[in-house]
Amino acid sequence: MLPSLVQTAYIIAAVLFVLALAGLSRHETAKLGNAAGMVGMVIAIAATVAEALRSAERGPVVTGVLILVAVLIGATIGLWRSRTVEMTGMPQLIAMLHSFVGLAAVLVGVGSFLDTAHSDLAHRIEVAIGVLIGAYTFTGSLVAFAKLSGRMKSKALMLPGRHVLNLLALIAAIGCTVWFALAPQFPFGLIALLAIALLGFALGWHMVASIGGGDMPVVVSMLNSYSGWAAAAAGFMLGNDLLIITGALVGSSGAILSYLMCQGMNRSFVSVILGGFGEGTGGVQEDRDYGEYRETSAPEVAGLLERARTVVITPGYGMAVAKAQGPVAQLTQLLRDRGVSVRFGIHPVAGRLPGHMNVLLAEAKVPYDIVLEMDEVNDDFADTDVVLVIGANDTVNPAALEEPHSPIAGMPVLEVWHAREVIVFKRSMAAGYAGVQNPLFFRDNTRMLFGDARERVQDIIKAL
Repeated sequence: MLPSLVQTAYIIAAVLFVLALAGLSRHETAKLGNAAGMVGMVIAIAATVAEALRSAERGPVVTGVLILVAVLIGATIGLWRSRTVEMTGMPQLIAMLHSFVGLAAVLVGVGSFLDTAHSDLAHRIEVAIGVLIGAYTFTGSLVAFAKLSGRMKSKALMLPGRHVLNLLALIAAIGCTVWFALAPQFPFGLIALLAIALLGFALGWHMVASIGGGDMPVVVSMLNSYSGWAAAAAGFMLGNDLLIITGALVGSSGAILSYLMCQGMNRSFVSVILGGFGEGTGGVQEDRDYGEYRETSAPEVAGLLERARTVVITPGYGMAVAKAQGPVAQLTQLLRDRGVSVRFGIHPVAGRLPGHMNVLLAEAKVPYDIVLEMDEVNDDFADTDVVLVIGANDTVNPAALEEPHSPIAGMPVLEVWHAREVIVFKRSMAAGYAGVQNPLFFRDNTRMLFGDARERVQDIIKAL
């Protein structure tokens, strides 16, 4: 393929990627945005492969076979995971995919260094920065995967002098970058580059491990941004303009989303991305006796809903685990058919991923216009007859506003306790993902409905 055609294909793909981001900004256009992104990626891959075959030093046959083998391996794994992964496992899968991008940037950097055709100072700086960002993204994403999947405690790691350790590692990485840029001769240049990678691995692991589970959705979004910058760095190292554009789009959009989420959670953006810098040792919830909780049953909840005029449903990760979104949508339609006003209140970090609950509800055909953000519904709880808290915990915890020493202190939450009646669907009285007890469960207007959320919602539908 002629270079001019490759550049044309890259321009078309870049435009489609921009249209994909625009489409994904709204539920109504999300499918078209996703389709635009896929078409753009097919064009980009086809143009890149064609150009690689045209300029292959080993000949088009050998190069083509190597590319085909890599594509088949990746496609097989991707199709297998897409068919087997549960929706509840999507956040940790995304974290793992981010780690692949980071590792790819590290490998591209090392390979680019070993290619003696690129030996100018600017390129060596690009390689060093790309390897550092890629290494950080790789281990940081692995830690996020481990925390989200339960393979690692969600509690923040608090090493003595952790901020000093991070600063020393960063200074050392800068020193190694200077060494690599000024003295790239083999083997010293390779040693400096590997040292940069090791420091990046250590920084990524420690900084993400130092962030608690309550802030993990922001971390996943931030790692998405890092993976974009790692891809952009790889584009600079390979001289691929489209990879630079694509990486910049992913990096900037991920950073903007992370910033907006930090605002919604009343968290410092700089603090979160720097592993809790400036937050001291973190809060510890007081060991308090909140009293006794009261239990209810599905028929009793059905009776409350029959008499209600207004109902708000606040879903959380537990709804995803129970796969209850379908019955919840059925219950919503049943109540609306009876003239009950039903709306959903979605916390910015409900679930384990930005937009997690929105995707589930859209999948269950819940109308978009009754799915509201936290700020849109919080003032209405005082006029709400019944709130159904389905699988949510930390996002409806009044301790965030009432207990200054709580680990989630200062985080805005859905103030469901102002409603006349609150029904909490839960498997047990265990604490939420942040490991914090919820005093909502013990309030006078709260009733606990224990068991599998899907089954309990179905029981309510039958009772109605």
